[in-house]
Amino acid sequence: MTTFRSTRAAAAFAVVLLLSAGGVSAAPAMPPGVAAALRSSGLPISSFGIDIRSVDVGASDDLYALNAEQDFLLASTTKLVTSLAALDLLGPDHRWRTGAFATGPVANGRLTGDLVISGGAVGLTSAELLRWFRQMRAQGLGEVTGNIVLDQVALLHERDPAQAPTTAVESQPNGGVPDPKTYNVGKLLVSVKPAVGERATVIVKPRPANVVVVNDVFMGGGCGAWARWRSAEETRGGAPLQLWVRGRWDKTCGAEDIAYVRPPEDVRLAPELGAAPAAPVAAPRLVADLWAEAGGKLRGRVVEGGESAAGKRVATGRWSSEVATPLVEVMREMNKTSNNLAARSVLLSLSSEKGARGGMLSTAQARMKTWLRTQGLADGDIRVDEGSGQSRAERGKPRAMVQLLVNAWRGAASQAFVDSLPIAGVDGTLRNRMRSGPASGQAFLKTGTLSDTRALAGYVRAKSGRVYAVAAIVTHPNAAKGTPALDALIEWVAREG
Repeated sequence: MTTFRSTRAAAAFAVVLLLSAGGVSAAPAMPPGVAAALRSSGLPISSFGIDIRSVDVGASDDLYALNAEQDFLLASTTKLVTSLAALDLLGPDHRWRTGAFATGPVANGRLTGDLVISGGAVGLTSAELLRWFRQMRAQGLGEVTGNIVLDQVALLHERDPAQAPTTAVESQPNGGVPDPKTYNVGKLLVSVKPAVGERATVIVKPRPANVVVVNDVFMGGGCGAWARWRSAEETRGGAPLQLWVRGRWDKTCGAEDIAYVRPPEDVRLAPELGAAPAAPVAAPRLVADLWAEAGGKLRGRVVEGGESAAGKRVATGRWSSEVATPLVEVMREMNKTSNNLAARSVLLSLSSEKGARGGMLSTAQARMKTWLRTQGLADGDIRVDEGSGQSRAERGKPRAMVQLLVNAWRGAASQAFVDSLPIAGVDGTLRNRMRSGPASGQAFLKTGTLSDTRALAGYVRAKSGRVYAVAAIVTHPNAAKGTPALDALIEWVAREG
């Protein structure tokens, strides 16, 4: 049911006919401007999923809904689900500890030896590392005559070589297509084309030597297919590495690239898809710059690797320091810059298991599934695989996303959650979008980008003062063309909601 909040709006919003790829079809009542933006995208209306609802207590009707019960790829809006589960299950005050120690004596602020930083479970944001370096200075460490050694340290920042391409793509104002030489480096390209027979032809490049490709793409009935890795339970004792490609493919679909999938560590690949992207700011340089900014001196250099010295500090009794990184700090980095490493690490933190990542991940996934039920969602409403949105198994219904957002707005940690979201026209991956319209500074939304998906989810404060939870997704091979329509929708909510 569609409900509008003013007589003026109700008079203006008549039923609008939209042109879809298959001809003319009737859509629910829709704002004319949004209808025009959807129509100008050239995409079928079935590729859009929208749900908008007031966060007010007692508000149950949608301001607007379209295909809200259909299943869509969530892309990086999955990070919202990871964030909310972590806030609820771990608590906003949860902290991950990271330690550092000196390999030699410290006298008069001078360390004769190396400073070893031993990585924590999640990682350090650049802001947290700078604060820690200043803490070390206050603890009496001013100069390191040896090296600063990064022992399995994950630095969570948007200019990290592994993160920068993702942040750049999420920040594109016009929803441009990711560059496969950067955003998809090291992944497997999965393509589908029509074939004579029951199944379409599936092509994987580079061809993995030790992977079974399970082709369940049947001819006829549409142009939609997706790929994901089968779990150990799904392989049922067969080959341990199975890439499952499913869907329907018509002879009129032609040949299409449907997915880039990240291979597990033990996959043996042919030559890589493209050259590795240039490193915007590698970890050693960032750490050296932050140490200098904190007022420290370094005679040696910053190096990665070295011996893991979890017990060495106890054995030597040398100078040591520790920092406790709060969940809200990691969550802010994760959502503002769409940091995939942070999201995966936070999801793993939901596991009570220790040791192998596979065991931790399955336990975390099970705990996530149970938590989603506590939020009033049914199994299958939202599915979280690795927590970042990079997995094409991470899918959900717009209605379910909005339900989570409404629950979160009324929760105790709502401010911390909203503070972690990009702000339209202001910061994060939304800094270049909706900069001059009514949504600028009033829309707090996580972006989502895959080769065939664009998404926005979060909150919009309308001119009326009312706040709306919004989930808007387009999944289509040409999804980038739908970005202006998503932005037009958000601006309409800000103006007329």
